[in-house]
Amino acid sequence: MSHWRDKIHEIIFEADTPLGKAFDIALMILIVLSIIEVMVESVSEISLKYGRFLLIIEWTLTIIFTLEYILRIISVKKPWKYITSFYGVIDFLSIVPTFLTLIITIIHAKYLIVIRALRLIRIFRIFKLARFLREGQTILVAMRASLAKITVFLTFVIVLVLIFGSLMYLVEANADSGFTNIPRSIYWAIVTITTVGYGDIAPATALGQLLAAMIMLLGYAVLAVPTGIVTMELVNANNKNNTRACSSCSREGHDDDADFCKYCGDEL
Repeated sequence: MSHWRDKIHEIIFEADTPLGKAFDIALMILIVLSIIEVMVESVSEISLKYGRFLLIIEWTLTIIFTLEYILRIISVKKPWKYITSFYGVIDFLSIVPTFLTLIITIIHAKYLIVIRALRLIRIFRIFKLARFLREGQTILVAMRASLAKITVFLTFVIVLVLIFGSLMYLVEANADSGFTNIPRSIYWAIVTITTVGYGDIAPATALGQLLAAMIMLLGYAVLAVPTGIVTMELVNANNKNNTRACSSCSREGHDDDADFCKYCGDEL
């Protein structure tokens, strides 16, 4: 990789240098400004009065984010890995709606109805902020490490709601209490076991209420399990706070004295 590409990569992907920190701060300000613009634009009174001004802001920010996206692609050794990564997709989604609305407007006026929906996709820019928070990186590492355990746990919960939902249907089917079929009863079991409790369906029989009480108590245990899993992984991920990013796979979390990427093996 040439020297100028190394320099761009250091500024854009890392935050340990003065220029890198300045770039991150400036980009954070622009992202926040963009999010505010999207929200303000949704207010019809403001949009009608200041629509042209908001459009200028939007296109200015879109051009800046597009240049940033292009520079990120240029500065990495394997562009496709970045493009298909989580942040690569977020960066793409943050700029493409503005260009799509322009194309749709040119093609045919009847498609104008979808422009508002497309422009709302710009709210994905809020996820770009996570790139600049070390705490956010720690959470992402912990969530990835927890994925297998949480998947097993969710499978167990699905089995539980299927069983309890079916049982509640059998108990309450003739009680005229809203449990008209098994899918509706499973919906009630999900709402109850997650402690949401909308109250739109409630058991009327004594046996049904007993079963409901068991599910309610079980709900507290259900909520505690994923919390414990993620907390444990957060503790393990606390030492992964280095902002050095690999120029090949763009991943962070390397040791301070590392010479090679722990994920893809390329030289840092």
